[in-house]
Amino acid sequence: MLLIFPILLPMMVAIAMGFSRLNKQKANTAAIIGALVHVFASGLLMVAILDRQAIALWVGSWPAPAGICLVADYLSAVMVLITGVIHTAVIVYARKDIGSSQIQAGFYPFMQLLTAAICGAFLTGDLFNLYVWFEVMLMASFGIMVMGHFPGRMTGTVKYVTMNLLSTLLLITAIGLIYGLTGTLNMADLHEKMALVENTALVNSLALLLITAFGIKSALFPLFFWLPASYHILPVPVSAFFAGMLTKVGVYAMIRLFTLVFAGDTSMTQPTLMVLAVLTMVSGVVAAASQMEIRRILSFHIISQVGYMVLGLSLFTPLALAGTLVYLVHHIIVKANLFLVSGLIQKAAGSFDLKHIGSLYKTHGLLSAGFFIPAFSLAGFPPLSGFWAKLLIIYACLESRHYILGAVAALVGLMTVFSMIKIWSEAFWKPLPGNDATLVAVKPLSAWMMAPVLGLALITILIGLFMEPVCRVALVAGEQLMNPVQYILAVKGGG
Repeated sequence: MLLIFPILLPMMVAIAMGFSRLNKQKANTAAIIGALVHVFASGLLMVAILDRQAIALWVGSWPAPAGICLVADYLSAVMVLITGVIHTAVIVYARKDIGSSQIQAGFYPFMQLLTAAICGAFLTGDLFNLYVWFEVMLMASFGIMVMGHFPGRMTGTVKYVTMNLLSTLLLITAIGLIYGLTGTLNMADLHEKMALVENTALVNSLALLLITAFGIKSALFPLFFWLPASYHILPVPVSAFFAGMLTKVGVYAMIRLFTLVFAGDTSMTQPTLMVLAVLTMVSGVVAAASQMEIRRILSFHIISQVGYMVLGLSLFTPLALAGTLVYLVHHIIVKANLFLVSGLIQKAAGSFDLKHIGSLYKTHGLLSAGFFIPAFSLAGFPPLSGFWAKLLIIYACLESRHYILGAVAALVGLMTVFSMIKIWSEAFWKPLPGNDATLVAVKPLSAWMMAPVLGLALITILIGLFMEPVCRVALVAGEQLMNPVQYILAVKGGG
């Protein structure tokens, strides 16, 4: 039953909050309590996985492989847990950042529904329900994006929804073809059935179709333009949650499918993913270098960092997949935190534009630390989590003799340093334009908003300092992905 709680709890809270959304105080309190309970349930699931390796639940007791199946292994349990952590941080931050009108419009129920859908995508064991959870994610995220009347938001929302609808169309087309080819949509069953298909050209075509579908959701090159056009126009808690979680669901789906379903012949998928990863890394980091609006810089770096994750997947080695998992966890925490920090910068300085702010280091020392830690973790400074994540990916490149890929990964890391130093020097270090430092000094920051920023920064430090146990878990996850026997046995044995 542990498998159902990370999905069921947010849904129950969403329904309950539909009746309390007119009372801001009650809505805030209920949302925080619901988020904390969700983290607790996700933690219990993680503990169970550490003990049993993989567990499965057949909803309604339908026999395999026909029914709705929920499955958790190391990868999915970690992703569910980190979803709960980010959801809690964002909800605490939103207590002082989201206004009554947005709460009454359904902000909290939509956030709970989005969290449930993300956890559902991480835990589902069949392709059709993966499609269903993607649809629920799209509906919930669309509901959040259209709340309020803000300049430019509708344009970004249209781009976001249009591209995701295209992705959905490609996904459901691929699912239909897979079912017609194999007679099943259960991913554990597909592991065996797909290997028996003799038409390798058709299998490779389906793989490329899914790369395109999930590439849109992950913001892979050249299909990433919707992301920087939409994330920077959202309320800060929403953009932080989107930045941390949404593209990672697409990355997760690719990891799961290309290590479980399309694991036999990688002659087509491996080079395709490698090329896309490199182009995504380079295009994202180059585009970020030309921006001066903090959230747009961070948005383009989401694209760049997704490239690292796909690069790890494309190598198809246990070490590379372990590095991908570490990178996923690191990036979710760091990127969500940086978007939260951007909101605090705007509160303190009155703008997201680096040209119009400055001197925050002198006036907001705690905020400076809250930015410095995740920013330079993103850039890969030791001993922070980003250093180890990049090191694992680069070492996996060298181990598999892809030396050029390793060099590109290192170079993109150096270019990331440039963007983080630019934000630091412009927003925190340089004098405030107009020599009027009082504009910043008179704006104290809410403890409700600082607490999640400092909490996520502390997690980033702890991951970096205690990387050995983190790596052990990640290496087990990598071995599970390369050899999914436990996952398949859990599904066929019903848990």
